[in-house]
Amino acid sequence: MHYEGNIIRPPSEAFSIILQVTVGCSHNKCTFCGTYKGERFRIKPKSIVFEDIDFAARYCKEQHKVFLTDGDALIMPQEQLLEILKRIRERLPWVRRVGLYGNAKSIKIKTLEELKALKEKGLGIVYMGLESGDDVTLKKVRKGVSSRTMIEMGKKVKEAGIKLSITVLLGLAGRERSLVHAEETGRALSAIDPDYVGALSLIILPDTPLGRDYEEGRFTLITPTEMLAELKTMIAHTNLSSGLFHANHASNYLPIKARLPRDKEAVISLIDMALRGEIALKPEWMRAL
Repeated sequence: MHYEGNIIRPPSEAFSIILQVTVGCSHNKCTFCGTYKGERFRIKPKSIVFEDIDFAARYCKEQHKVFLTDGDALIMPQEQLLEILKRIRERLPWVRRVGLYGNAKSIKIKTLEELKALKEKGLGIVYMGLESGDDVTLKKVRKGVSSRTMIEMGKKVKEAGIKLSITVLLGLAGRERSLVHAEETGRALSAIDPDYVGALSLIILPDTPLGRDYEEGRFTLITPTEMLAELKTMIAHTNLSSGLFHANHASNYLPIKARLPRDKEAVISLIDMALRGEIALKPEWMRAL
């Protein structure tokens, strides 16, 4: 397989065939992210992508999912993406689902009919980084889009019949707006009603704008206990029809997995136990991106 630069994927794609179709991120301005700094976004040549699909056809017959990287594969021109999905279906007939990252910009570029066409050709899930439902926080971290737009784009993916997984980031607002961030994120999640929510806990990365703000005292990283309180508030304000809310990423202090609304009271009770010190939190040395 031909991989370039940093390759990232959601935890749920750990056992997928990782097929790199783009390099970098089309936005690449978020202050908290250092994954693609210095990397110019580009689409990989079709010949290389097809060669990797042929490699997978020979050596990846036990893997039933494909994940298209990098940071925003959905922004590829429609015909190119359809060609890749068609090739995957032809050469990897045992694959049951194809997933990729999509930001609000790339979802907006696609018409509803185009998204439905991608669904028809095998695209089964889109992972979108909401990060926060608080517009003040989104502006500070240079997300480049409002919560309203992300709500609209999330709904658009759902309307196309594609599964939607939303990522949110605990601690992103710092101490000043922690609970506002939690409440507004819960509001946005409720409006979108995704199939999955993945809550990660902020890890400050050096050589990023947020990292420099932290080092120079302009950003206050909340404590593990405050992150749990933020998580509790976020879940309390999140109303899904039948979505899975995960906080079991390697960055999280307390792994949780809840089906909402069924498990809401139970998971809030679990967080309360952790806040009282009755459940041990993951030590810092075990946390990772």
